[in-house]
Amino acid sequence: MTPPERKVLLDASGVAKTLERISRDIVGLAGGTNNLVLIGIQRRGSDLAQRLAHMIGEKRGQDVPLGVMDITLYRDDLQTVGPRPVVGETRLPQDLDHKWIVIVDDVLYTGRTIRAALDQLADFGRPARIGLAVLVDRGGRELPIQADVVGLAVKATPADRVDVLVQEQDGRDAVELVRGGES
Repeated sequence: MTPPERKVLLDASGVAKTLERISRDIVGLAGGTNNLVLIGIQRRGSDLAQRLAHMIGEKRGQDVPLGVMDITLYRDDLQTVGPRPVVGETRLPQDLDHKWIVIVDDVLYTGRTIRAALDQLADFGRPARIGLAVLVDRGGRELPIQADVVGLAVKATPADRVDVLVQEQDGRDAVELVRGGES
């Protein structure tokens, strides 16, 4: 059996430049930072959201409220996860009503994770608008969901895998396409 082919799409420098562009695009999308709140999806999305909030805060001289969410209990395939799913932290700013929320995730694929995030957000308030920013859009949607801000669009087959590595979790930043690396 041949090992899967691994191709680096973004190295650490490429990830940094892409996040800088995403941070500018988020501010433009939200019309500034006055009501902006970033919410990262556990795990790597929350690391990316934290970096983006820091970048925006440094450039604009204003802290951007930040939250993290674990969508495990909102998954539509929860019954297949097993009897005791591991649930991570959800920590959201107290008031989401009338805020400009941007959900941040590492990879957009089927859209099911984002659907779960939207369901969870509805339990915490009524934002003025919800946007989506992703580092990588790999295509393959099963639901009518699209990102407002995309760092990198990749053509990937269902048998491929897109690995996003972040310093906080993996010790380095990179985006890799693994051909035939189906999860």
